[in-house]
Amino acid sequence: MSIEDLIEDFSFLDDWEERYRYVIELGKTLEPLSDEEHSPANKVEGCVSQVWLVTEARKGEDGGTRLVFRGDSDAFIVRGLIAILLRIYSGRTPAEIDAIEARPIFEKLGLNEHLSPQRSNGLYSMVGRVKADAKAQLAALARG
Repeated sequence: MSIEDLIEDFSFLDDWEERYRYVIELGKTLEPLSDEEHSPANKVEGCVSQVWLVTEARKGEDGGTRLVFRGDSDAFIVRGLIAILLRIYSGRTPAEIDAIEARPIFEKLGLNEHLSPQRSNGLYSMVGRVKADAKAQLAALARG
């Protein structure tokens, strides 16, 4: 699903309550993480809820490196936010991830004005983690 598809899906939802339910539904689509993946190394700091993100570097069809993210949380709404984050960033090259600014996308989805400050901070902590992993992969690729 492209970012444009995600924005379009949200545009059909008239009010925040519908969007909130849709975010929770998206969270139900996440593939489960193993017990081992619920580790301190995968835990995202800065989130009120418990959040884990797993980053895997994979070769794309073009031979380039793509980062695939998987995640989980102990909160339904946060699982949905993770699902949105994965739709925005997962499967892209590290350079593409680095170039994508989340704030305008979240504004178009109507998330910024409806999330509590704590949820919003947690969401941006997740974005920071995704971008940090992409930067680390870019550095590793540059070292060869």
